[in-house]
Amino acid sequence: MLSIWFAIFIFLAGMVFINFLIPDVSNARVNMDCSNVAGISDGSKMVCLIVDVVVPYWILIVCSVVGGVVLDKVLT
Repeated sequence: MLSIWFAIFIFLAGMVFINFLIPDVSNARVNMDCSNVAGISDGSKMVCLIVDVVVPYWILIVCSVVGGVVLDKVLT
């Protein structure tokens, strides 16, 4: 039971932390001028794609950790 509570805590903490990530991602996109597709270099386009993927990867990492904790409890 304790591991399920721990998993819920990790999930909630991870989702709360996203609120701190989103403004920085938005600022990075504005500062790199990611909306100007024709005027930036290929390297800058790649960095814009990497910055855009931060939030979905964070959600995936949090869900993977929570799923691992729950599955560890269920399988053992």
